[in-house]
Amino acid sequence: MPLSQGRKRKVRAVFGLVDDVLATGSSTEVIVRTESDFKRRFDMTDSGKCAFVLGIELVNNIDGSVTMCQRRYVDDVLKRFGMSDCKAVISPTDISSRLTPSDAASKNNAPSREAVGALMHLMTAKRPDIAFVVGYVSRSMENPKSSIGWQSSEFFVIYKKPSHTASSLNPTTSDHEDRKSTSECASILMGAPISWKSKKQSSVSLSTSEAEYIALSLAIKEGKWVHRLLCEILNAAEDKPRPELKIMEDNQSCIKMTKNPVNHGRANHVNTKYHHSRDEVKRGDDKSEYCETAMMMADIMTKGLPGPRHRELTAALGIHACSH
Repeated sequence: MPLSQGRKRKVRAVFGLVDDVLATGSSTEVIVRTESDFKRRFDMTDSGKCAFVLGIELVNNIDGSVTMCQRRYVDDVLKRFGMSDCKAVISPTDISSRLTPSDAASKNNAPSREAVGALMHLMTAKRPDIAFVVGYVSRSMENPKSSIGWQSSEFFVIYKKPSHTASSLNPTTSDHEDRKSTSECASILMGAPISWKSKKQSSVSLSTSEAEYIALSLAIKEGKWVHRLLCEILNAAEDKPRPELKIMEDNQSCIKMTKNPVNHGRANHVNTKYHHSRDEVKRGDDKSEYCETAMMMADIMTKGLPGPRHRELTAALGIHACSH
């Protein structure tokens, strides 16, 4: 649980997980003072500058920035599934692959669940670029048809090998079996993603605008939580004004639906819970703005993309190969 305290732009933040505590601040003086305060109250051991947290390696760069790296974790995954010496593929997509459930019991004994679980940890930690594909493969883990479940998971791990950048398959935006679309959102702060979600929608959308409208609801809910947390930290530091919450949307019809209070024929069948977006826009709590699809970074979490486009969005999200 994060705790923050500050005055006149001198900020300190403390993160605790069970018996591990990570302290940071706006200056070395603030950090040292925070450590001293804790040591006076608790029996603690100072482990020095943090090198690993939750399995993520923290690399201190010359310019003062910090890079989060999971190279060691990916190497362990490759070794775990006997793929350390595998031949890497060039393209991050496999257009011919499609996951469908099978009526017959699966005869495949490959460790599909274990592979997807390993990728799930990677995705939730710092890899929004594989959020969609991990969820997509997970849908067929109960009974994958033939060995496609394992082949797909194996394909992801192979693609990781050369640059430790994950891949995706190439399904369309909606599921081929039930035609349900995927909602996705990513919260961007100072050009970097700090939270992300990719979730299959619970109902079939009758139009692209409707699918976008449902996804917008998810983005607003996630965005408001991140926004409140950020405001809490900035208020503790007495840093004004409050940051503005902007929701970027690439569908003009969807934006118009948030501003139209009338349940016209295009949206009168949509579940009421999704209409909270209109209230948020009306109150001015958030601002929905149009963003061209070509500039939409969250597009990487809705479907499989061609190699160049996938790499372009991966770079835009600040994800790159570890150089150390």
